[in-house]
Amino acid sequence: MLTIGCHLSISKGYLHMGKEALSLGANTFQYFTRNPRGGKARTFDEADMKALETFMAEHNFGKILGHAPYTLNACAADPSLRQFAKNMMREDLERLEFLPNQLYNFHPGSHVKQGVDQGIEYIVEALNEVMFEGMHTTVLLETMAGKGTEVGRTFEEIARIIDGVKLKEYIGVCMDTCHIHEGDYDVIGDLDGVIDSFDKIVGLDSLHAIHLNDSKNPRGAHKDRHEKIGEGHIGLEAITNIINHLALRNLPFYLETPNELDGYAKEIALLKSVYKEG
Repeated sequence: MLTIGCHLSISKGYLHMGKEALSLGANTFQYFTRNPRGGKARTFDEADMKALETFMAEHNFGKILGHAPYTLNACAADPSLRQFAKNMMREDLERLEFLPNQLYNFHPGSHVKQGVDQGIEYIVEALNEVMFEGMHTTVLLETMAGKGTEVGRTFEEIARIIDGVKLKEYIGVCMDTCHIHEGDYDVIGDLDGVIDSFDKIVGLDSLHAIHLNDSKNPRGAHKDRHEKIGEGHIGLEAITNIINHLALRNLPFYLETPNELDGYAKEIALLKSVYKEG
């Protein structure tokens, strides 16, 4: 069964997101854990989180993904910005204990001309500070397109971060199809080669989720511009191959395409129609 969903707003609460996802034909979803611009989180509501957990079990949902705000930068040059990122991530992970066995995704950050080595050192430091023994959430590093000074633009950089994390049982990867395409990985002509490369460098056992996006740009553009499924440079044929690939087909897929809810419903229906069951 295809586990597919899209990005939803948390403004009306957790249970509302579950019901909204179901109405779109989805069986998972992702959401921002806090305001993506300001860092403010929704008022804590344990009952709402537990209501969603029950709803998900009743409707056979896959794991949902909490997405940290893009504005957090765990490898910023300014120590106060790094500390802010740590504080927000730790609070997010503590809240997610009330919705256990889900996923938490974040962008590794931008090293802002400090160099990738220093950036990786800061990201590892942050993860080792915010993660804790016995936690029930898997933290995911997102593969990046390589815009500006982004860290995580190659599988090697992702692997170096994971290597430095102490609690490795709680760390993994979310692969973004737009990002790796724009990061110069050939998901169109050599998907097997890309997956083999990831397996050798990072390990497929670390891959927990896919951000399923088409791209407005050609391969290697390093710009990070998402497009609707089938309307970009990756195209529907390649995306169909991705969701049906033996190494990927059982992972949860999250759409972050430039859509309103009706557009997401259409994409979910389209992807279900090209997914090969069994």
